[in-house]
Amino acid sequence: MHTRKPVLRVRAFNPEFLRVLCASAAKIYMKSNYDILIVGGGMVGSLLACALGGAEFKVAVLEHQPPAAPPEGGFDQRVSAITLASVAIFQAVGAWAAMQARAAPVREMRIVDATGTGSIHFDAAEIGEPCLAYIVENRVIQTALVERLHRFTNIHWVCPAEITDFDIKHDGSTVTVTDGRALGARLIVGADGADSATRRAAGLDTQRLRLDQKGIVATVRTERPHAENARQRFLPTGPLAFLPLAEPHTCSIVWSADNALADELLALDDAAFTVRLQKTFGDDLGKIESLGPRAAFPLALSHARHYTADGLALIGDAAHTVHPLAGQGVNLGFLDAAALAEVLLDARAKQRDIGAHAVLRRYERWRKADNLSMVAVTGGFKYLFGNDLPLVRDLRNLGLDLTDAATPIKNRIIRRAAGLEGDLPRLARRTA
Repeated sequence: MHTRKPVLRVRAFNPEFLRVLCASAAKIYMKSNYDILIVGGGMVGSLLACALGGAEFKVAVLEHQPPAAPPEGGFDQRVSAITLASVAIFQAVGAWAAMQARAAPVREMRIVDATGTGSIHFDAAEIGEPCLAYIVENRVIQTALVERLHRFTNIHWVCPAEITDFDIKHDGSTVTVTDGRALGARLIVGADGADSATRRAAGLDTQRLRLDQKGIVATVRTERPHAENARQRFLPTGPLAFLPLAEPHTCSIVWSADNALADELLALDDAAFTVRLQKTFGDDLGKIESLGPRAAFPLALSHARHYTADGLALIGDAAHTVHPLAGQGVNLGFLDAAALAEVLLDARAKQRDIGAHAVLRRYERWRKADNLSMVAVTGGFKYLFGNDLPLVRDLRNLGLDLTDAATPIKNRIIRRAAGLEGDLPRLARRTA
């Protein structure tokens, strides 16, 4: 008697099933998991990465293009006034040494009302400091921070990375980039600027006030040295600032002007623009001998109603923008980054969920009041000095003169602006 062997029947394989299976396997293979994804590798996002360097977090920084190197033999058009608190943060994360050679100290600052006689003068010596701030080119800052973050093994620099999709959830989020990779994390940090795609994807509303102004930036060479002094003239159409650079006869200008005037100025050739600039600024630095390329950017005040949600936090311009007249914008972002890093490190030490809204709310409560007050102050100054009614003009000139004469009040203002007072993150507190 012969036993009948079983017959193996093979069903015809469905090609569509094979395609789906392969695609699913590819997605699983290409997915990388992190603790924290920082969307935006500009100055603020890169600083946050440095602040988390060496910690027990796996962090990825997503940036769409590599940072441009600082120009050789010249200066970047965009500069920032870096407060002493920001310098302390850079020192703490090990990035300041790479910036210092091109950082110009501001030892004095003079602000005048161009339509009156009021003025105020700040001097670092009056508060016992070597300087009030430093003027540093934006490219120098970003390059130094990106170079520093590359030294940490727990930080991954993902560049170029164009994000095609966000999937933000309370129990973990995913972003997809153009090459098909899916990057998952417990926390996504939006550091992607004023037009933040991260903020939009999270559905966080923003209050925004258009100022109908542009900021014109350029580099100029002057007959007289700037003597490490910053000068600002308030005009009815917006402030004009001359900021000292590392070369004694070279300044970066920031001319904030109503859109109509800004467009008129941008349409002028270099010779005609220089004449207008000289007439507006005066001869405090002698003749303006040369003018570099000009650029312009729109000005606006904005503030997100919320900085955080489950699995999400916003820092820098993604959360708030201010008028550049006080030179505080990027410094607020640096303090955001330092504060968020401290909150996350504390949460990890206590074994708490870094993506939980209850944890992230500590960061939001910490930073929101200071940021909102700076939005209000810079906006208020814009409208105060943009009003040329005789009574308003006389009152603001009197206010400038009285503040200048009240040394304790004036010094308190400048200490606060320099980041020497207030509820500062640990990284921003100077050790010496």
